[in-house]
Amino acid sequence: MNRDIYQEPLVSRYTSRAMQELFSEKYKFTHWRKCWVALAEAQHELGLTAVTAEMVAELKAHIDNIDYEVAAAKEREIRHDVMAHVFAYGQQCPLAEPIIHLGATSQFVVCNTDLLIQKRALRLIKGGLLKVIANLANFCENNKDIATLGYTHYQPAQPTTVGKRNTLYLQDLLMDLDYIEHLERQIKARGAKGTVGTQATFIELFNGDHEKVRELDRLVSRKIGFGDAFPVTGQTYPRKLDMKTAETLAGIGASAHKFAVDLRLLSNLKVQEEPFESKQVGSSAMAYKRNPMRAERMTGLARKLMGLPINFAATAANQWFERTLDDSAIRRMDMAQAFLLTDAILKLYINITSNMVVYPKQIEKHLREELPFMATEKILMACVERGKSRQEMHEVIREHSVASGFAVKNNGESNNLLELLARDSRIPFDRVELESLIGDYQQFTGRAAVQTTEFLREQVKPVLERYKDIVAQDVDASLSV
Repeated sequence: MNRDIYQEPLVSRYTSRAMQELFSEKYKFTHWRKCWVALAEAQHELGLTAVTAEMVAELKAHIDNIDYEVAAAKEREIRHDVMAHVFAYGQQCPLAEPIIHLGATSQFVVCNTDLLIQKRALRLIKGGLLKVIANLANFCENNKDIATLGYTHYQPAQPTTVGKRNTLYLQDLLMDLDYIEHLERQIKARGAKGTVGTQATFIELFNGDHEKVRELDRLVSRKIGFGDAFPVTGQTYPRKLDMKTAETLAGIGASAHKFAVDLRLLSNLKVQEEPFESKQVGSSAMAYKRNPMRAERMTGLARKLMGLPINFAATAANQWFERTLDDSAIRRMDMAQAFLLTDAILKLYINITSNMVVYPKQIEKHLREELPFMATEKILMACVERGKSRQEMHEVIREHSVASGFAVKNNGESNNLLELLARDSRIPFDRVELESLIGDYQQFTGRAAVQTTEFLREQVKPVLERYKDIVAQDVDASLSV
């Protein structure tokens, strides 16, 4: 690392080597050359006599040994990166030099390579997403019966279960997976379309043979790794695709953000936490602290990711006619960042969900503090069964509930509602009987555990089975810092 200049934290701190390599200059320029090879090879196969088998062989032999210094020097001279690399390639391939880039525009290599990178990057994202889904599915299964307080407005509402709560995050991720699968079908090659998408130069090269030009488009697309090409383009592939790609990735960011913020709140309640290393330092001053730093990092990265789609929307909306160059500089930054941010977020998500910690005793403590209030309707019905007036019992329970709530909030006392009710001669139950009415927390969780089982069986397991080969692959979710 060069410590004298700015370093991109996404690369130096947060992301996987595999994703970094996809957006490297080596990967980009090597695949520019593969595009030129695919074009020349297709032209030769379709009978273009200017392109010989020897030329194609020479181009193939020099795909990987790029002279970056020659290309960089030429770019400083002519201010055009594609033509600089055409020059550098031609220096190494003197026989093929006359036919490199024949009939193509710069966006032939730029767009096709960008699309290929995005296609492969999306595959990495999909793998990471599936790993999180598998982790959360295991967590939900293992914790489906643990009753815990449910919250609305971050106020205690009704009990749910730990597993059921985490199915909410799972469902968001399954929606994200659906969007990825749809996006995968949208990513096609730009193909060989010419300067403004009309294939005018190629129709000249093939002497007006439209079918050969159409086949050139199809053949080049297949050779560079696509099953299909966009049927029409301007100079570039449609920037609408970039907008949809950014939206899909930002959707993963929103799902992760929701999970991370909830985990931070649960960490404050001391009921559920992210993993914490034995030597990890929570604070430079407060030695006892266990800050949820991974979830906090996820929140920050997701916030950045969720802000990117507007840039892609503005770029797509401002491509005048067949193309303007204001897309270039921003896409160089934002496209890589969108994928790198998503990669970093999923690394954290996998890491956290691999070993989340639940504290049942602390959960029980919170339940005990709030459950008497939540159980008042059950107590009311039990009083009626013992022959008491519902209206009278409602008023008695209301009086004591207000008094207990006042003591909790104003005096910092524990919830003593059951004690107040037990001391009131109008209530036909003693303290032990009242405790027994609310002792089984599970009875207040409704169908939460069953819903979890049904959801995992009907929605999650079929997905994991369909992608079992991907789920089985190892994913590096270790954190650099």
